[in-house]
Amino acid sequence: MAQRTLRRKIERFLWRKPRAITEPLVVRWTAIAITFTFIGLFLVLPLAAIFTQALASGLTAYFRSLWDTDTLSAIRLTLITAAVAVPVNLVFGVAASWAIAKFEFLGKSVLTTLIDLPFAVSPVISGTIYVLFFGLHGYLGPWLKAHNIEIVFAVPGIVLATVFVTFPFVARELIPLMQAQGTEEEEAALTLGAGGWQTFARVTLPNIKWGLIYGVILCNARAMGEFGAVSVISGHIRGLTNTMPLHVEILYNEYNFVGAFAVASLLTVVAMITLVLKSFAEWKFKEESVQAAEEVEGLPQ
Repeated sequence: MAQRTLRRKIERFLWRKPRAITEPLVVRWTAIAITFTFIGLFLVLPLAAIFTQALASGLTAYFRSLWDTDTLSAIRLTLITAAVAVPVNLVFGVAASWAIAKFEFLGKSVLTTLIDLPFAVSPVISGTIYVLFFGLHGYLGPWLKAHNIEIVFAVPGIVLATVFVTFPFVARELIPLMQAQGTEEEEAALTLGAGGWQTFARVTLPNIKWGLIYGVILCNARAMGEFGAVSVISGHIRGLTNTMPLHVEILYNEYNFVGAFAVASLLTVVAMITLVLKSFAEWKFKEESVQAAEEVEGLPQ
């Protein structure tokens, strides 16, 4: 019984084989043509335009733009923000998904709903909320000023806003994965004498590692590319509170197109690397799922 249950759970992870195609040839080729046309117009051409504009004045001007003091400051702040926001969301995502998938408790549905809150709220609104709370005329503003603590128009505010808009990504990847896996393996480990941390490290974590990596990749991409919430709370202080997306806007508004597209090209490269890592994580997850299914097939019924 347990083997059949495990087999059904593994099969839910596998990509189903497509059914035989019965549509006429003209329908298939029309759908393919529309798809490639759409990708070409809205993906390939904009990407080509970014690199064309960035290199319009030559490699010397390109690297000079990237070596600008304000540009380096924006790159550094973006990396710092991602370096803080991603680990925080990793810890929260694992803890929240483990609690939701493995346990029953009061307020579980409320917690699940709150995890999706950043998807429902505009990033600009979330940034404004932080200003209302931590700004000089906000609820906590006078207390923060009295204790010489800067949140709004400073790095802590940027990090807080980024954490808010990115915290669903890891949790949302892991919750359905853990729910599908069930609790049988963890219960078996506890029965054999393993402690809570041993069970998590040797049973739960290996089962979710590729889903976890997938969520971290998406979280990092959003953290580095976030504009709306950061724009509201940063104050656009050049060289101090501008991340790369904000710096691109400033350079473009100043008609410094080479500089703007040079920084944009870095974000584009990050997006491409993210896509490659995302595809690799999906491939590894599918491969391990197939191997697990084959092992279950070989078990005695």
